[in-house]
Amino acid sequence: MAGTDRSRTQIVGGPRIILVEPQLGENIGAAARAMLNCGLVDLALVAPREPWPNDKAQAMASGADVVLDEAILFDTVEDAVADLKWVYATSARPRDMTKRVLRPHAAVAEIRDNGDQQTGFLFGPERSGLSNSHMALADAAISVPVNPAYASLNLAQAVLIIGYEWFKAMADTPGHIKGNVVTHDKATKADISAFLGRLESHLERHGFFRSEDMRPTVTRNLRNLFQRIGLTEQEVRTLQGVLSALTGRGGSNR
Repeated sequence: MAGTDRSRTQIVGGPRIILVEPQLGENIGAAARAMLNCGLVDLALVAPREPWPNDKAQAMASGADVVLDEAILFDTVEDAVADLKWVYATSARPRDMTKRVLRPHAAVAEIRDNGDQQTGFLFGPERSGLSNSHMALADAAISVPVNPAYASLNLAQAVLIIGYEWFKAMADTPGHIKGNVVTHDKATKADISAFLGRLESHLERHGFFRSEDMRPTVTRNLRNLFQRIGLTEQEVRTLQGVLSALTGRGGSNR
């Protein structure tokens, strides 16, 4: 449907959309168009397969230039989420890990209740979806309720569904009140990653990883555990202090 009216005030803002290893420029462009439909403009691209900027993405975006022009490229998912406090990973298949699974509307309600802190949505490669290592970086997974016998959404469709839920929730509750709930500043993904990196370094030094074959799985489980519990900035500082006390390094973060 055609509905562009550049004389009207543009509604923009909201969470970051993170496309992990997108394969085609056209898919990026279609996702950008879906984003702007819902007032989302913060686009991150992690290791896209085709060169960027991309003419095919520009053509498919149908005028959503404000999204593509400001898109930021990252080498890794960890870099793309480093400054975020909440990350939700989209997935159409069950995973062998303990992870909360939310419907899109429930995820958006949670974000709103958390005070709209820096948030991102992860979308995986078109062919394979997100890896378990990428899923472990998220606070929760999002599952879209579709036909279980054919749960295949293309990238732009998935982005549009999440974006629409976000836009609808913001339009329906412009003055949302959280009552007496006290919120604390959630730690950024970079803060949590720094703690986990230090923890894993100490575990390696003390022989915790007895088998190199098992190390990736154990490391992923540890990361999934600490991402899932929603650590605050103060809690991460406390954990860093605990490590310092246990290792006898005082206030050092090494």
